[in-house]
Amino acid sequence: MDSCLTIALSKGTLLKPTVELLEQANLPCAGITADSRNMVFSFTGDPEIRYIICRPTDVPAYVEHGAADLGFVGKDVIVEQGKDLFEMVDLKYGYCRFVVAVPAEDKDLKLQDLNYKRVATKFPAVAERFFRANGLQVEIITLHGNIELAPLMGLSDVIVDIVSSGRTLKENNLVELVSIMDSTTRLVANRVSYRTKHQEIQPLVEKIQMIVKGGIIT
Repeated sequence: MDSCLTIALSKGTLLKPTVELLEQANLPCAGITADSRNMVFSFTGDPEIRYIICRPTDVPAYVEHGAADLGFVGKDVIVEQGKDLFEMVDLKYGYCRFVVAVPAEDKDLKLQDLNYKRVATKFPAVAERFFRANGLQVEIITLHGNIELAPLMGLSDVIVDIVSSGRTLKENNLVELVSIMDSTTRLVANRVSYRTKHQEIQPLVEKIQMIVKGGIIT
């Protein structure tokens, strides 16, 4: 059996804190930086470690289908995609939240006032589930960037997006109407890998859990 552990890392803002976490867990990470053009990094050892650097939205697919044994990805991506993953640890960093936002002039609207409105979002599954759970019928418009532009141009009445500081909403004269859920980075595992490579995966999971809780790894 191949004892190599393949770990999918999310490129972008999550990469640096993830590498720092792996280094605290005494895993080799030399050369893995946001500036590197390499997509695969391999390290010999026990176990052998291979990292693949992916778009965050691709990490769940690599893990679900077994191309990676483990992955680091935001809860927002996990919830939107609904892949069959084993969620192992809440890593507490990369905080953001899903919100429903409206133009500032509509800040006094109630959630029920959004019935039959048009909602622009990068997260159609999350948005659809939220509004349905609240008994609302809306038209979901799926976009892939600059969601804040949609209400400014009359494409939508409302947006569902992820925010951290809320600065982007403010800059586009939008206000948060309601928060849907919080999101942080998670360590996820392929379900088959967790069984077949348990001796390699479980010690790493325990180290990471200890680090997240503030423990010291020696």
